[in-house]
Formats: sequence, C-alpha cells, structure tokens
Amino acid sequence: MAQDWNTDQEETEIEYVYEIDEDDTSEDGTSLEWEIDDSAAGERLDKFVADAFDDEAVSRTQIQEWIKAGAVLVNENEAKPKHRLVVGDVVTVNVPEAQPTEIVAEPIPLQVEYEDSDVIVINKQRGLVVHPAPGHSSGTVVNALLYHCKDLSGINGSIRPGIVHRIDKDTSGLLMAAKNDTAHASLSAQLKAHTVTRKYIALVHGNVPHERGTVDAPIGRDERDRKMFTVTEKNSRHAVTHFNVIERFGDDYTLLELQLETGRTHQIRVHMKYIGHPLAGDPMYGRSKTVDLNGQALHAAILGFEHPRTGEYLEFEAPIPDDMAHVLHSLRQR
Repeated sequence: MAQDWNTDQEETEIEYVYEIDEDDTSEDGTSLEWEIDDSAAGERLDKFVADAFDDEAVSRTQIQEWIKAGAVLVNENEAKPKHRLVVGDVVTVNVPEAQPTEIVAEPIPLQVEYEDSDVIVINKQRGLVVHPAPGHSSGTVVNALLYHCKDLSGINGSIRPGIVHRIDKDTSGLLMAAKNDTAHASLSAQLKAHTVTRKYIALVHGNVPHERGTVDAPIGRDERDRKMFTVTEKNSRHAVTHFNVIERFGDDYTLLELQLETGRTHQIRVHMKYIGHPLAGDPMYGRSKTVDLNGQALHAAILGFEHPRTGEYLEFEAPIPDDMAHVLHSLRQR
C-alpha cells in the first residue's frame, strides 16, 4: 500500500484503458460502449460498468437494475450482474429513457455560478444533502434543481436526476449537474479520465511537514463500520489526492489546497486521516477537540471542465464560506 507525499514526487501516471463513444446513441437515450482488455478480464459485469462510469456518476445499484432490465449487453447479449468478462468482450450500456421522477421540486435557494441549456454549476452551502436517499426525499440539491431547472438528465434514474458527482452534506462548494443525457455522458467521461479540475480548501489538524505531496492509497468500506470508509487493500478502489500547504497555524492546524485525481466517497477526509492530519470539525474522521464549525472544514473551491457541447474549458472559483473564514480569522488572531 503506497503512502507517498514526498515533495519531490512526480505526478502519478495512469494508463486509461476505456473510452466512451459519445457519438453512438440509441433512439431512447445514450448508448455507451467499451471493449475489454487484459486489465478488466475476470471482472464482474456490474463492477466493471460501475467503475467505467466512476462511482461519482452512477450507483452500482442503478447499474444492477439496468442489467436486470436488459439495458446492459455483453457482445449484444443479455447477461447477469455477476457475469465474468473476458478479453475482447464488448460491453454496451443503453441508458434507459428517463422515467418520471417522484422527487418533489422545492424552492430551496441555490447560488448559481453558471447555467446554460446543458449544464448548471452551483455553490452548495454547508448542510445541504446532494441527492435524496431512502427515508430522506426532500430538502436536497436535487429537489432544488428540479424546481430551478425543470430539465435534468435521467442517466442516474429518478432518485438522482442530473447528478454527475457529489460532495458531502457538510462540505461546501462547487458542484456541476447535467441537464440532458448527452451532457451527462460527456461530464462523466471527463470525470473517469480525471480531466475535471477539482480543488478543495481544507483546514487539517497538526503541522503538515511537507509543502506539497501526494497521498496514493486505496479506499474501501470500513469493515468495522459500514457507514465509514478507510484505507485498505481489501475490496478497495484506487484513490489519489494531491496537496499543497497554503498556511500554517503553529503546530495545531494547517490550511491546505487539495486536488482530486480520483473521486472516491469521503476521499479527502479518509486520506487526511490516514496521514495523521484529519480535517478540523470532521464528525466521522476527525478529533473530538476541534474548531467551532458545524461539520468538516472542507470547501470545493475550484471546478473546471470542458463544456459538453462546445468543448470550451470552463473554470469556476468560489470563496470559502463565512463560517470557515471566521475560524481562519480566529486562528490568525491567536
């Protein structure tokens, strides 16, 4: 297991194997296709497709539902979720046409940074959940987007329309959503290829010893607590986080800029805990004695991507929220 955050480390090089053919579309919706090579041979069909979309794009449960419905084919034939792939197999996903959503549109205020007919970028406030979950169908970003936009992509099904990637409830900052399936496929492909720029500002405990570095450590479910994630070799996924020191507050805290190369659930929070510098205010992975903040001191400050229709690179920046700015001001006044 690699923990590498040396100041002289070169950027991690990754060979991308799968390419999405965005021009291949069906009458009902978007059609995506991959050809299996040695690196994916032996994988379960449902896991491969979930990984191909990236865990920020479509849930594995949604993938399994598509497979059972016959929307996922192997060599033009239906297969079971546990089907093992071999070299040369062609996997095709015919994304089902969007179904009427049962999620209620709600007039929740949104801070819109950019919007056109394909994509919308918002600056999410701390405390707002991104998408509904069982038993929690209201008061989310999705509810707000349905009220604001009226038109969202259906790739993620009725529970998460338009959602391409997520940030945690108590993380503030920039989030993009797709207004149609073509835009969704393009943005998801960019996430998969790690070409989306995602930079965060975080306050962590302790004095980080290096000015910059990289944490390259796989993340999976914590077997002792399934609600949490941890660095582990077992049933894990590749995860890479780069960081730069912005400011130090003695030996107590360090302000970091972090850039995601991958996008695993709770990735920054898990990686910072792993190197001994958990996020200040983090109720799951942090320390009991910390700053006066309702949630982790983490803000998605910069988001950049190629526009799915024009190909133009767009980048947005959102200042840290007032509550986090107040904490930093207090630390500077000590």
